Amino acid sequence: MSARSRALTWDPTTAIEALAAADAALWIWTPAEDQIRFTGATRPLGLGPLAPQCSAAAFTALTMPQDRALADRLLKPQAEGTEIAVRLRMRGCETCLWRGVWLEDGLRAAGIVALETKFAGADRDTLTGLLDRRTFRVRVAETLAQPGEYELVVGDLDRLRRLNEALGHERADLVLSALGSRLSAAFSESCAPARIGEDEFAILVKRGGTSGGARMREALEQPLRMAGFDIYPTLSIGAVTAEGGPDAPDPAELLRRAELAVEQAKTAGRGGAAAYGRALESDSLSRLALEADLRNAFVRGEIEPFFQPIVNLNTGAVAGFEALARWRHPRRGLVPPDEFLTLADEMGLMNELGLLMMTQAARQLDEWLTRHPNAGRLFCSVNLSVGEIERPYLVEDVARIIKETGLPRGALKLEVTEGDIMRDTARAAEVLKALREAGASLALDDFGTGFSSLSYLAKLPFDTLKIDRYFVLTMDKDEGSAKIVKSVVNLGRDLALEVVAEGVENAGLARLLLADGCHYGQGFGYAPALPAQEAEVYLNESLADGSAPIKGRSA
Repeated sequence: MSARSRALTWDPTTAIEALAAADAALWIWTPAEDQIRFTGATRPLGLGPLAPQCSAAAFTALTMPQDRALADRLLKPQAEGTEIAVRLRMRGCETCLWRGVWLEDGLRAAGIVALETKFAGADRDTLTGLLDRRTFRVRVAETLAQPGEYELVVGDLDRLRRLNEALGHERADLVLSALGSRLSAAFSESCAPARIGEDEFAILVKRGGTSGGARMREALEQPLRMAGFDIYPTLSIGAVTAEGGPDAPDPAELLRRAELAVEQAKTAGRGGAAAYGRALESDSLSRLALEADLRNAFVRGEIEPFFQPIVNLNTGAVAGFEALARWRHPRRGLVPPDEFLTLADEMGLMNELGLLMMTQAARQLDEWLTRHPNAGRLFCSVNLSVGEIERPYLVEDVARIIKETGLPRGALKLEVTEGDIMRDTARAAEVLKALREAGASLALDDFGTGFSSLSYLAKLPFDTLKIDRYFVLTMDKDEGSAKIVKSVVNLGRDLALEVVAEGVENAGLARLLLADGCHYGQGFGYAPALPAQEAEVYLNESLADGSAPIKGRSA
């Protein structure tokens, strides 16, 4: 070994000197021997009377009386790998942070102790200045050591991904930062306001008076202006109650329960709220089972396209269909689309689902075109999921599917959202152009709901605009919606684009759209999404009658 290598080698003496210089100490706790051993700067930390080793009773006796419950928590054996993070005050010393981990199947624990000021900033979320998740758990443990009734509240910001798509990550971070400031202003440090996830905030409050969830909602759901837009934040809130004292629940378990309640709140839509209950545990287990079933559903062929008719408003003829994914579960029957599509997204299965829908829809369309040559230029639309436009081999897959099925050029129509385009417009333009060259036609879905520049629309190779169903549904009652629909139709015609109106619920709306010059209508007024066999029956009846049936008015 060279002289330089020897000079850089750590020996026990060097380690002790370094710890002492940093006002930190190492500790090892062995319950079987009832012995805590210390190495390092024990005196500045108030541990001088206990060093180099002491019993658990001596350690607890030197702890400030109000922190002895926390000392007992630190000493209580835990499973191997369990992390330790406790703030303790020893007699005659400032607050110290004790951090470590349980080793060897819970036979020993070891870690480091230092003055809390030495860890300044390390326990804070850098974006909001609130406590981070680890430190929030520590504060919860400290608070629950004292008797009383408490409420742990978690608020999940709805649609953060949409904010990222619309504003960009930097501006969305400014929104999160502003919400963090509001939370900090609304709750004292004793409530430990924290950011515990990308879009999750948390507090711990004593029960009594206004609920913590209501106070959090009041603080954060105030409008704010960002990049010229008014942002109206909404939260999905979950809460769980707990009794403080010697038998207080573990903070990590409490957080799990509160986040389980958040997931339940989300099922009610934006701005929902839920409290933890035992029923959620069985729901959670059911969800795990559903995840396993969904993975197998692709193999077993349980995922299939349903087809919603798209009608030519001028002639009344069926012009095409939109393929929508449905899951026939062997025991549960048809699983609600919102439920399994959300699950598929969380499990990273959306690209696989998109490829499956394109393949099956193209094959079905080919069969219909063969059996019904008098149906004209029938097309089928398939949605590209969020981010699918960036999937490797998308263009190659589309080209292969069109070649294998022999579909006419443009018969397979791919629908893309504005959010997908706005992330990288230049890249999106390249992919869209390649998809057109591969033989697909392209539709811009939910037009009018995003923030894209109209200049992009003229540059991108779309042939169809789809008007969001909200504007169509309300156009006969709301003057603003009626003007938006008319403007989109005129814009489409000026750009030589076909326009499809979603949300056509009755003949009255169809007449209004026809008067505006809209090309196609789609909605429950004609038919819901139908299994392939029923969709073909609908097509046959429409061909026989000369036009697709439509409801006279909404039910």
